[in-house]
Amino acid sequence: MADTKQFDLKQIFKIRGILQVFKKDFKTYFVSPIAYIVISIFLIIIGYLFFSTFFLKNQASMRDFFTMLPLFFCFLIPAITMQLFSEEINIGSYEILLTMPVSFIDIIIGKFLASLAFTVITILPSIVYAVTIGFLGKLDMGPTIGGYIGAIFMASAFCSIGLFASSLTRSQIVAFIIGVAICFLLWLINQIVYFIPQPFTNVVQYLGVDYHFKNISRGIIDTRDIIYFLTINFIAMYATKLVMEEKK
Repeated sequence: MADTKQFDLKQIFKIRGILQVFKKDFKTYFVSPIAYIVISIFLIIIGYLFFSTFFLKNQASMRDFFTMLPLFFCFLIPAITMQLFSEEINIGSYEILLTMPVSFIDIIIGKFLASLAFTVITILPSIVYAVTIGFLGKLDMGPTIGGYIGAIFMASAFCSIGLFASSLTRSQIVAFIIGVAICFLLWLINQIVYFIPQPFTNVVQYLGVDYHFKNISRGIIDTRDIIYFLTINFIAMYATKLVMEEKK
């Protein structure tokens, strides 16, 4: 009985530690007007590009929006995550964070969830596009819902990569460049798969993030696609843990 209570207390303190880090970093996004500017610019640019071709095709579909989203995420999410570790290391607040009753895992998960939550908030207003299309024609809800689910999985993978990039350097600009390079490479794989010899096509294709995102955005939830995104999360976050332990 005592062991059970001790286990429960440990779990409670662990969750509290994660929430403590999450709240701190999530609030940081909205301290300055930069967050609102990033959200506004993202929605304006992707909205303009989407609707500029939408009326030409005359199809009640969000397909073009979700086609553009992975490339936008390659730049948007590294910009969101670049300060998570690099800024704290640069100004010295990371040492204060380590004095709190939280572990490296708590810090990484808390920061990861904060960046993912902000990314979800960034794309959430785009639901207005779907509602607008619904008034103009019959919107296929399956691929639309699948597209947003796929976007969250892809965002989680890119957030973990951005978190890793931010742990590598004190410079936010360098962290941004590293994050963009890794995310862009994962997106680029599916764009060059046609130049890969046939025996290796399936293997190379599986490594690309766009392939798995498109599968989910069709409204088909396959465990292989979910495992792919979860694997990227685990690898990137574990690598972040190793980097931060080395810095300590």
